[in-house]
Amino acid sequence: MKISIAAIASLSCANAFSVVPKNAPIVSSTQLEARQPIMAGNWKMNPGTEDEAIALASGLTKLLGEETCPMDEENDFCTEVVIFPPHPFLSKVKEVVEDIGITVGAQSIFFEDKGAYTGSVAASMVKSVGCEYILCGHSERRTLFSDSDDAINRKVRKVLDMGMKPILCIGETKEEYDLKIKNEVCAMQLSKDLVGVTKEQMEDVVIAYEPVWAIGTGLVCGAEDANEVHLFLRGVLENLYDEEVAQQTRIQYGGSVTPDSVDELMAQPEIDGCLVGGASLDAEKFGRIINYVKKEAAVAAE
Repeated sequence: MKISIAAIASLSCANAFSVVPKNAPIVSSTQLEARQPIMAGNWKMNPGTEDEAIALASGLTKLLGEETCPMDEENDFCTEVVIFPPHPFLSKVKEVVEDIGITVGAQSIFFEDKGAYTGSVAASMVKSVGCEYILCGHSERRTLFSDSDDAINRKVRKVLDMGMKPILCIGETKEEYDLKIKNEVCAMQLSKDLVGVTKEQMEDVVIAYEPVWAIGTGLVCGAEDANEVHLFLRGVLENLYDEEVAQQTRIQYGGSVTPDSVDELMAQPEIDGCLVGGASLDAEKFGRIINYVKKEAAVAAE
């Protein structure tokens, strides 16, 4: 896929950000393309020791339900589970969880293969210890470590070139939300971060919408509001690629997801999973999130 400067500039025009007319009915795209749910736990810089990491992983293995599984093309509706421990714990955590079907990923990589990059980790390194997913563009990497869209794009392409799968994180800040430009910000990030990614490679890309203002702040993005953003993002993907890519791409929501909010989030037709932060550090809470109550089951129980 090639995006010209003119094409990116056009994203700031009114038509590019009117993929979904204001009063148009929201149609579930899952009716067009089944997407396997994916729940991911980002441990960030936690816990403090390897023993604690092993204990957390062990606790989680006892809480998976019957509907959790690895990525499975034969079963679109079982839930894929991925956890992102800190780099030093990857191998040990993988040993604990791999037999039960939990996938392990890395929180970040550097886009160069090797060299004098003190403190950096190459994609080949994390792949060699069994990582399948890599977080790219997480808001904390953007803000605290100044990851630019160009650097994020290079990471995304490196991950794909190495045969792994990026979870590309995008989302607006509180200031951008208050200025009512969240769609413009998300579209620009998505467009820049996917430059050079082909339609075929998009089969391995997961998008995570994480409104920065709702991460660890106590502020809440409502499930319906999040769903509208996800629907908008599918429109952006359709403009960048085509309808097939827009409908097949899994889009997670991330932003203070809790056991109390997960059922409503996962009942939304455009939300395919959650990227969970703090709650993933508690096995019981993350277990409840993984085993969310599906909409059909909730209706049947009433």
